[in-house]
Amino acid sequence: IICQLAKEQHPIPAWIVCGVGTGGTSATIGRYLRYQRLDTRLCVAEPIGSAFAHGWLTQDRDAVASAPTLIEGIGRSRVEPAFLFEVVDQVVEVHDSASIAAAWLLEELLGHRYGGSSGTNLVACLELAAGMRERGERGSIVSLLCDRGERYGQTLFDPRWLATHGVDLGAWSATLRASLHRGNLQCVC
Repeated sequence: IICQLAKEQHPIPAWIVCGVGTGGTSATIGRYLRYQRLDTRLCVAEPIGSAFAHGWLTQDRDAVASAPTLIEGIGRSRVEPAFLFEVVDQVVEVHDSASIAAAWLLEELLGHRYGGSSGTNLVACLELAAGMRERGERGSIVSLLCDRGERYGQTLFDPRWLATHGVDLGAWSATLRASLHRGNLQCVC
């Protein structure tokens, strides 16, 4: 990740954002950032009510999820053993509808479908960018697009499935687009 940013305007990212499945990716990235003594902070993006979000706030390895999620791969019901609290600088909890709206937005922006966990990461990136903008900070935010969206054609990208599960993308789509454009943010792959 760091090598790929070498020629960018802000080669050392302000933030790296990832979700937590087993905890291995966040642990590896977080350890590397600390080992290299980089100023980059690690943000974990999770569905609202996930065990990781509760556990990180309280430093409780026995924390459990308080809400189910429609987002596959993240939002675990319990804290996985590989998750390291100490390498995470912030946890952003994201509403399922926002994650799905962001997955649709990623398709629009990048021309490929990505799943709900990638959408969750995008929402967290936009929240972090808004905070940086408010504080007058500049820099790059890197996220992992961790799940291709082809397999979600009959779920996250199906209006009937969304309606059945009470997911309304309208307000979230407008909010995400406004956040993206308000900050003059650029998505680079």
